[in-house]
Amino acid sequence: MDAYLVTVTDETPEVVLNPAENIFLLKGKALPEDANEFFSPIIDWFSAYIKETSGKMVFDFELDYFNTASSKYILDIFLLFDEYADKDITVNWIYNEDDEDMEEAGEEYLDMLSSVKLELKPQT
Repeated sequence: MDAYLVTVTDETPEVVLNPAENIFLLKGKALPEDANEFFSPIIDWFSAYIKETSGKMVFDFELDYFNTASSKYILDIFLLFDEYADKDITVNWIYNEDDEDMEEAGEEYLDMLSSVKLELKPQT
């Protein structure tokens, strides 16, 4: 499967979905003007990749901030992962250890999931 890459901007996170290098990352701020336009290709990519892949998958979400519209799509991604309980999927929710809001957001997502392993990972 081809990689899907998006360069970071002031309003959108860096997106690296590269199965050849086993790197799956969303990093930065998620404040897109049109959240559907930004996140739909990511969700479509994840959906196709998960269906055709077996083995362990680790996805890193290292977001500094996201708006309300983005939070819905992030949840959609996590719920997609949750649908594939038979797959070995881990999500790393990486946040600055001083950022209580991002820690709390990760905890809230964790509470909404039933089968995805979501690990909260504070960084200094």
